[in-house]
Amino acid sequence: MISQLGRYEVLGELGQGAMGIVYKAKDPLIDRVVAIKTINLGLALDEKEEYEGRFYQEAKAAGRLNHPNIVTIYDVGKSGDVAYIAMEFLQGRELRDIMNDSGLLPVDQVLDIVAQVAQGLAYAHEHDIVHRDVKPSNIMVVRDGHAKITDFGIARMASSAVRTQTGMVLGSPKYMSPEQVMGKAIDQRSDIFSLGVMLYEMLTGQAPFNGENVNAIMYQTLNAVPAPPSTLNSAVPEMANFIVAKALAKKLDDRYQNAKDFAVDLRACRDTLPRSGKQIDVSPAGGEKKLPDAIDISGRRNMDEEEAKPAAGLSQTFDSAAATMRLAALTGTSEDVDELAKTLKIERPSAEAISQAAPAARAPRSASPAASRPAAHQSPTEPMARSGGSNLMLIAVVILVLLGIAAILVA
Repeated sequence: MISQLGRYEVLGELGQGAMGIVYKAKDPLIDRVVAIKTINLGLALDEKEEYEGRFYQEAKAAGRLNHPNIVTIYDVGKSGDVAYIAMEFLQGRELRDIMNDSGLLPVDQVLDIVAQVAQGLAYAHEHDIVHRDVKPSNIMVVRDGHAKITDFGIARMASSAVRTQTGMVLGSPKYMSPEQVMGKAIDQRSDIFSLGVMLYEMLTGQAPFNGENVNAIMYQTLNAVPAPPSTLNSAVPEMANFIVAKALAKKLDDRYQNAKDFAVDLRACRDTLPRSGKQIDVSPAGGEKKLPDAIDISGRRNMDEEEAKPAAGLSQTFDSAAATMRLAALTGTSEDVDELAKTLKIERPSAEAISQAAPAARAPRSASPAASRPAAHQSPTEPMARSGGSNLMLIAVVILVLLGIAAILVA
């Protein structure tokens, strides 16, 4: 790994970008950590000219943009056969990784993220810049669900000297617009279509246009009309169906004409939904990661919060996961015990441990479903278990006395 790029001290490798390696580095002049995107220019002469032109095009395009939902470009340079762009270092995760790890996010979060991307694209479009490759892997999510668009590497500017050859495919086939597939001239509405594809995938868990190969996907993009998202995810409101349909319209005139209107409709739809209140896990790969519950959409609370609250009335000797498991093994079914073991994240107690716990914690079995549940929700104590026989004897004596009094009164 290289140790220096221009004045930047390389700290480590972040991954592979669209055109080269991405490094984490430090700018010693202002003591700032940055991300540096590189491409190797040691190519054949004809390839070198095209790639270098496109690389500097990215720097020129993105460097003109200053928006909260677009990654900030600081500097551009060249070191030997390596050209580089120094940009904002984002402590977060690619949207693609979040989708892969989390499955379906809550609908309100999906609408919020896509609306942010639409706002960033609207700003870029106002500056005559079309991204051309909108997809989840080019969106970073940082703290508080804030989204930023990255990689304007194949963006087209109206004044750019680097032109795309007719019919040349640039972009990811699954997210390409019909006009991109056909090799036609494109404008901001192509980005809107690509964002619509991303929205559909986030709402349903599957892409609207699929196929076994690139040609099949392109055919679907040109001809297929995907099912409404609500048919695949019942949590999607009807209004979202119309928004998706308009974003994915084949004809340019039927599509959203600008990304700003797209963002307005997305936020209006989001405002009709209850807030999920969940936080997206944006811990960088290799760093400290939160529990999966942080992005759980099942409505459960974080298990750490539940376990932190001790059950009322339990003695200190009993109020532990191990004691609960031993009692569950005595009173519950095998399936209940397995489920409780998963919940408490501990192993099932051994037969020896169960036999040792039996004298102090044995409870009567019952055939009813309520009685066969794990004892984690019950609150017996060890003194109560030991005095159970005396209590039963006392109750029996009281009943006999009461029966005797009732017989005398009747007579």
